[in-house]
Amino acid sequence: MTPPLRIVHCFRSPVGGIFRHVRDLTEAQVAAGHKVGIVCDSKTGGEFEEKLFAGMMDQLALGIHRTPIQRHIGPGDVAGAWRTFTIIKELQPNVIHGHGAKGGVYARLFGSLLRVSRSRVARLYSPHGGSLHYDENTATGKVFFLLERLMGSFTDHLLFVSDYERRAYRKKVGEPPIPNTLVYNGLRAPEFIPVAAADNAADFLYIGMMRDLKGPDLFIDALAQVEMRTGRTVTAEMVGDGDDLPKYREQVARLGLSERVRFHPPMTAREAFSLARTIVVPSRAEAMPYIVLEALAAGKPMVATAVGGIPEIFGPDSPALVAPDAAEIAGKMVQALTEPEAFAALMPSGEELRARFGADVMAARIEQAYRETLAA
Repeated sequence: MTPPLRIVHCFRSPVGGIFRHVRDLTEAQVAAGHKVGIVCDSKTGGEFEEKLFAGMMDQLALGIHRTPIQRHIGPGDVAGAWRTFTIIKELQPNVIHGHGAKGGVYARLFGSLLRVSRSRVARLYSPHGGSLHYDENTATGKVFFLLERLMGSFTDHLLFVSDYERRAYRKKVGEPPIPNTLVYNGLRAPEFIPVAAADNAADFLYIGMMRDLKGPDLFIDALAQVEMRTGRTVTAEMVGDGDDLPKYREQVARLGLSERVRFHPPMTAREAFSLARTIVVPSRAEAMPYIVLEALAAGKPMVATAVGGIPEIFGPDSPALVAPDAAEIAGKMVQALTEPEAFAALMPSGEELRARFGADVMAARIEQAYRETLAA
């Protein structure tokens, strides 16, 4: 029988897809008998995330440790990095799994420091998009990708959540000189239970972070265009939080949509799914977004942009996919509104999704990467 592992997941922002991925992974790892802990930023997230942390607290033998971790590189990094290293050192992990750009840097550097003191630590990194979203031709992109190349010397294994992400890494950073594995995000069995729209459901739903990268502004512009094209009013719900939220409220007011668009604080995806008949994912960039998997597994029709790993879920030639452009998004929204049955038939089946995106498969493949790294 293989001995249990001491696993620490390190990441900056406990919101969105990264946090969802870590929650699913820790749940499966605890069920497998491992001792697991989390280290992340203390300034990101709100009441919704606090409730999620509270639900996890009793399960994690190595605890939940939150400390200020700033998003960008700066003077505050020195103090923040030292605090984080002190926490991780006390937890005595034999696996440090970093998620996202900042979590990846911290996990690999601190794992290397622990090795200096003769601790046997596996250093794994999941980009989750992260710095890979930068343009490699810009000064910022060149700096980040140079850092990624340098960090390769401190990495034992790379875990990619989509083939798109792996291809982006090869193009922008280079061919990984270390073992790397594609492991899709996974869903739990209850998430394949359909969610029906409420009797008073809106026409469309946006759920996600309120930042331009995720396209809330495209969604709002598309709503206005749908009304112009169809000559009828449409209703929408927008669920999420973020620094750009006031800008989107102002955009809704400017376009005269205030009476038909409602904003909500973060809630569980399945709660949000009942608020509308069709989901819209208008992202400008993604890796392998959970919200797409969750919505499709719940039987919701969806308009989504063909960015990142999304085409790997639908199929690259799916007619449900569009460019991240308000006019194109509006065109598909009109189709979903006026031909609901035909549009719903474009979605991948639940059987297809179960076969490729199960949480049990995800956790087993990641544990295999841990074990192989420790045995190497």
